[in-house]
Amino acid sequence: MKILVPIKRVVDYNVKVRVKPDNSGVDLSNVKMSMNPFCEIAVEEAVRLKERDIATEVVVVSIGPSQAQEQLRTALALGADRAILIESDEAPGSLAVARLLKAIVDKEQPRITILGKQAIDSDNNQTGQMLAGLTGYPQGTFASKLDIAGDKINVTREIDGGLQTVALNLPAIVTADLRLNEPRYTTLPSIMKAKKKPLDVISADSLGVSMKSTVKTLKVEAPATRTAGVTVASVAELIEKLKHEARVIQ
Repeated sequence: MKILVPIKRVVDYNVKVRVKPDNSGVDLSNVKMSMNPFCEIAVEEAVRLKERDIATEVVVVSIGPSQAQEQLRTALALGADRAILIESDEAPGSLAVARLLKAIVDKEQPRITILGKQAIDSDNNQTGQMLAGLTGYPQGTFASKLDIAGDKINVTREIDGGLQTVALNLPAIVTADLRLNEPRYTTLPSIMKAKKKPLDVISADSLGVSMKSTVKTLKVEAPATRTAGVTVASVAELIEKLKHEARVIQ
């Protein structure tokens, strides 16, 4: 069984992001970049399935500039077998990413594709669902547990009302939630071994997919600064302020 894990290069979650002066986006100059945390969970789950002899090969793929090879090498150090970089200097939207991944799915023919449920930069939570729609494969999103038996996979999903388990026929698309597992740390020996693992670089144009975005960013703003609170002398004064100043009650 081959497992495909798409990963995304994002601003490290410990970094405080800055908005560009022209409000056109986030300033990425001299900023530490890392693998998206939910993608790291997806890699860990795929590696665990291989360690349990359920999977035979784990392939990771990323879309982005040549610098994204660093995140792919990290995934290889975590236990993936080989990597693919779809090189592009453009930042494709969710639909373009799903189309590029479909081209890789068609080529690699994985039995399971595991993605992070969302990226911490755009926070769209769309690519996994779009990929399932394009491939026609069944999907199990927000997965907190996976059970594989033969040609079926039971995915325990986290939903508003609790947990839901869906049974999917393979091949299938799964998106990983926070509680699926806790990713391991890379070790120095595994980092050294990762340097010798195969990493193929292909261009986005070679896949015949349009990179034109269907979404236009109008403006990016930093969150409003919180103002200091005030102390009220009575419940009546609190209600008055909530009515006429905050306007949160009528």
